[in-house]
Amino acid sequence: MKLTEIYEKGKEVLKRQDYNFALDAVETEFVMANNRRVLDRYTFLQQCIDGTEPTTHTSVLGVELKTPVIMSAMTMPIPAIAEEGLMKVARGLKEAGSLMWTGTPVPKELKALAETGVPLAATVKPLKNRKRMFETLEEIQEAGVHWAGIEIDVGQGTKIKDRPIIAGCTPMSLAELKEVRKEISAKMIVKGVLSRQDAEKCIEAGADGIMVSNHGGHTIDYLPHPFQVMDDIMEIARDRIVVMVDGGFRRGSDVCKGLAFGASLVGLGRPILWAVAAGGQEGVKSLVEEITEELRRIMGMIGARDPQAVPRDCLLES
Repeated sequence: MKLTEIYEKGKEVLKRQDYNFALDAVETEFVMANNRRVLDRYTFLQQCIDGTEPTTHTSVLGVELKTPVIMSAMTMPIPAIAEEGLMKVARGLKEAGSLMWTGTPVPKELKALAETGVPLAATVKPLKNRKRMFETLEEIQEAGVHWAGIEIDVGQGTKIKDRPIIAGCTPMSLAELKEVRKEISAKMIVKGVLSRQDAEKCIEAGADGIMVSNHGGHTIDYLPHPFQVMDDIMEIARDRIVVMVDGGFRRGSDVCKGLAFGASLVGLGRPILWAVAAGGQEGVKSLVEEITEELRRIMGMIGARDPQAVPRDCLLES
């Protein structure tokens, strides 16, 4: 399936399901609309002469990938969309050379997902029950994940329109984040960074990577798109910690812009849901491969030989 077909078919399938509300955003849904406005603000400076044939292969935190396009942290509502939905996503991502990232609730089949051979990350929320939070971190590491960590931006839970979704969380302190670092033997990642200040604290805590993210518009209203804070974050993060980004990315052009801002990897949330709804394992594989091919073509026209070589000055702001 081509990308437009995946999106159209997936959206149509999900419209008929009760859990389609999960694709909405908090309160006024400003975050969703702003994501697209900001992504569309940038155009590419074309540089064709003396270019090279690009590769999309990359290596990040000990994981070899065919593409910088990965799955964003997410568990629900994948099991409700398709029978053995998480396994289908895992296999599709593995075939596409991508990475799977699960969230909360931690999948019961996490070990089985790891056994598919897909590179696997898993994060937990900052539960008020810290004992349970640390127990969960231990469980996901025992399952064999490559990366483990915390979603720091869920200190007040999550919300879709006026409906609270996730509760039982509370903000983390820097001291607690340092304790998390001590308990994680895998690479430690922190998701939900949207400021230079939080990025600095993640570095101080010893994290290996951060995901710059507005959490799919499910935390608080009127958050910026990551691009609105990325330059500030990269000033202190570059060469000190791996930076990833998600937030409304839909096409290879969006991914290329994320790489230009300094991200090593770009995450997809809703597109994964549309893909598994549209075509199961094959839909997920096609999604990542189609976006990756779009990215490769653009890289070839802006003089970028690999994902690490996409320059910030290839973007023109309008």
